[in-house]
Amino acid sequence: MRIGVVTFPGSNCNMDIVHALKDSLGYEAVELWHKDSDLQNVDAVVLPGGFSYGDYLRSGAIARFAPIMEEVVKFAGKGGKVLGICNGFQILCEAGLLPGTLMHNESRKFICKNVHLLPASHSASISSELDHSIPLMIPIAHGEGNYFLPKEELDALEENDQVIFRYCDENGKVSNASNPNGSINNIAGVCNVDKNVFGMMPHPERACSEDLGNTDGVAILRGLVELIDA
Repeated sequence: MRIGVVTFPGSNCNMDIVHALKDSLGYEAVELWHKDSDLQNVDAVVLPGGFSYGDYLRSGAIARFAPIMEEVVKFAGKGGKVLGICNGFQILCEAGLLPGTLMHNESRKFICKNVHLLPASHSASISSELDHSIPLMIPIAHGEGNYFLPKEELDALEENDQVIFRYCDENGKVSNASNPNGSINNIAGVCNVDKNVFGMMPHPERACSEDLGNTDGVAILRGLVELIDA
């Protein structure tokens, strides 16, 4: 299984996901560069976290026009599996591959800490096989993670079972108190209508090692891989 990991100028989580895919999941990680025009026959693509192009304009707004993104858009359009993590999620929204936008955190502060997520979607592979009553502890590190979209689009998102994770407390309770950034409906991640493109602000690749004392992220990344195998 070959998983492509794209590096943009300013990416800083690319090697984290490469390490998680290779050492925790046992798959081949193919490093892709933002100027590439060939996805090298990968089975899936991951857009990692960081600050692509310095987060000038809006986060992900410039990366959306990188040459590699033309190939990512074509790949996704043909049913290819794509996962965007943090800045990668922002890029996918800017590229129109995912609905909504990521605004500044409600606190207007950068937040870096462990949070808890509750799997939401029962039809998206990245969350469908997880126990929906057991919260996962996954780190966040972002300044613009406040997910938003208009009510009509939000209603459609919810009806289509496109919310893959929601912020919750350690007991699995979804509430304003467990929402770290002000995201509408406590949304931490979503997928597209076809459920082959996924985006999430928390970093599962930072929760894949016993050395870090947390392996909750392994099951999330495995969901992407199992979707490819299916």
